[in-house]
Amino acid sequence: MTSPGMINALVYTGVAVMCVFNYAVAILADPGRVPSTYMPDIEDSKFNIHEIKRKGGDLRYCQKCSHFKPPRAHHCRICKRCILRMDHHCVWINNCVGHANYKAFFVFVVYAVIACFYSLVLLVGGLNSDSQIDVQQRDSFRIIYVISGLLLLPLSAALSVLLGWHIYLVLQNKTTIEYHEGVRALCLAQKGGSVYKHPYDLGAHENLSSVITSNGTVILMNRRRPHWFYCFRFWVQVSSVGYAPQRHT
Repeated sequence: MTSPGMINALVYTGVAVMCVFNYAVAILADPGRVPSTYMPDIEDSKFNIHEIKRKGGDLRYCQKCSHFKPPRAHHCRICKRCILRMDHHCVWINNCVGHANYKAFFVFVVYAVIACFYSLVLLVGGLNSDSQIDVQQRDSFRIIYVISGLLLLPLSAALSVLLGWHIYLVLQNKTTIEYHEGVRALCLAQKGGSVYKHPYDLGAHENLSSVITSNGTVILMNRRRPHWFYCFRFWVQVSSVGYAPQRHT
């Protein structure tokens, strides 16, 4: 194997290992359950308890789980429990994507996109460098290249769209559920003559800080907590007063 071939093999192996690692973490990590001790700060004991999906500020009580749930938490009918900052239930990881495993899911998609495009580059390079191989072997290799390319192109396109979508959500500090709720809230606000603004948007830089460090490198772990690879640093907190973004002054 030539030196460029060895370098490509090492780089691709590293990308693949990180992709599989984060995929495993996204599968195995608990996406974030609502603590059984969670209780909102009830100032008015006569306040009616009900679940609000389109408006914030009211007490939220899950009839299926029979307990209060903080803002941004939603009940998953597949997992049969409430998930903190639930984004969606992903069939590809057989798990919800929520507060505790969103970062692992996001990083997995990043590495998957890198691996797909790296594979395409290697395929194109392989087609240009097989001129020294005899005709029979060259035809066999090109058939493999064509089949691999036909599989990689739609996969790369689909993963790129998924990555672009989640980059947009991260920059807006939204989840997929909140995006769809925001569309409805925007329509209602326009009909009422008011302006709707996503309540958890802290600005692109602050929102992006939830996923990457200040120097722009992707956080792969959080060593400050025992379950370090399950953690995802959001500007939100679970406390007796709810689940809301932290604002720094």
